[in-house]
Amino acid sequence: MRVLLLFTLLLLCHAKPYKPIKIMELMKVHDIMQRDDRDDDDEDDNDDDDDYDDLEDNYISDCPFGCTCSKRVVQCSDLGLTAVPREIPADTLMIDLQNNDITEIKEDDFKGLNTLYAMFLVNNRISKIHPKAFQNMDKLQLLYLSYNLLTQVPENLPKNVLELRIHDNKISRIQKEAFKGMHSLQVLEMTANPIANSGIELGAFDDMSTLFLRVAEAKLTAIPKDLPSSLTELHLDYNKIGKVEVEDFIRYKNLQRLGLGFNQIKFVENGTLASIPKIREIHLDNNKLKKVPPGFNTLKYLRVVYLHANSITQVGVNDFCPTRTKLKKALYTGISLFANPVKYWEIQPPTFRCVSGHRAVQLGNFRRK
Repeated sequence: MRVLLLFTLLLLCHAKPYKPIKIMELMKVHDIMQRDDRDDDDEDDNDDDDDYDDLEDNYISDCPFGCTCSKRVVQCSDLGLTAVPREIPADTLMIDLQNNDITEIKEDDFKGLNTLYAMFLVNNRISKIHPKAFQNMDKLQLLYLSYNLLTQVPENLPKNVLELRIHDNKISRIQKEAFKGMHSLQVLEMTANPIANSGIELGAFDDMSTLFLRVAEAKLTAIPKDLPSSLTELHLDYNKIGKVEVEDFIRYKNLQRLGLGFNQIKFVENGTLASIPKIREIHLDNNKLKKVPPGFNTLKYLRVVYLHANSITQVGVNDFCPTRTKLKKALYTGISLFANPVKYWEIQPPTFRCVSGHRAVQLGNFRRK
C-alpha cells in the first residue's frame, strides 16, 4: 500500500516546471498512512488512548508568526522568510516552508521536532545544511529539497526517509557516504543536477532498497553500473548516453520501467535486454537508432515501447513478437514508431501480431526538419 502511495506522490510534484506542493492533498495520503500505522499498533493501544489521539490530531498549541497551523500541519510558504521560523510546535507532523528565501539550515532549526513526518523546503535559496540539522528525526519519511542551491547531498540524512526529492540543485558529485544507512529509501529524485558518471563515487548506493530513481537532465554519458539493484523504475532521460551495452542492466534484474528518451543512443548491443526480463515499459524515443533494438521479442511482459523520433529505416517481422505466440504473456498496448524514415506501408502485417489492437501502434510519415 505504501509503495503505491509513494508513486502517487510523484504525480503531485514532478521535476519541471516548478509547481507548489499541494499540502492538503498530501495530508489525505498521510491520513491513510497513519491509519495503516495505527492498525499495526492496535494490539498495544487501548481504545481510550486512540480517542484521545484523534482529538489531539486537530489541535495545535501554538503557531509561528505569519504561518498557518491546523491538524498538526505548519504552513509557512510564500512569506519571504530568510530563515526557518522559531517556536515550531513540537507535535508538528508536516512543515511547509516552500517558496521562501531561506539560505541555510542551521543545527537547531528543527530541534525537538521528533514526530515530524514530512518536510518541504522546495524553492528556496538553500546552499548549506548543517550535518546535525536532521538529527533525531526518526519518523521523517518525506523530505523535499528541490529547487535550491545545494552542491552536495546533505550529510546525515534521516535513515527512515521513504522519499527524497533533491532535483534542480547544483549537485555534481554523489559522495560514497551520501545515502549511508538509508535502507528504507524507495523514491529518489535527482533530476537537473550536473551529475556525470565520474561524479558518482563507487558504493554511493550500497545497501539501498530504492525502487524509483530519476537522474534526468544531467551529464551522464553511460548508464551507471552501481545503482541500487532493487530498482523497478529507472529514468535517465535527457542525458548524453550514446550506447547501451550488455553489462549495463545485469545488476537491475527487477526493472519494470526504463526511461532513456532524449539521449544520443545509436546502438543497443544484442543480448542487453535479456537482463531485464520483468520489464513492462521502455522509452527509447528521440535518440539516433537506425534499427529496432534486438531482444524485444524475448520480453514476455513488455507492453509499451517508445521508438519515435529516431532514424529507423525498416522494421522486421519478428522485431517485436516471438515466433511462438504462447511465449508472450502480455500483449503490447503501445508501440510508437512515428517520426522515423521507415516506409510504414512496407511493414508486413504479422509484425504486430502480438499487439492488443491496431490503435496500439503509432506510425506516420517521416518529415525532415
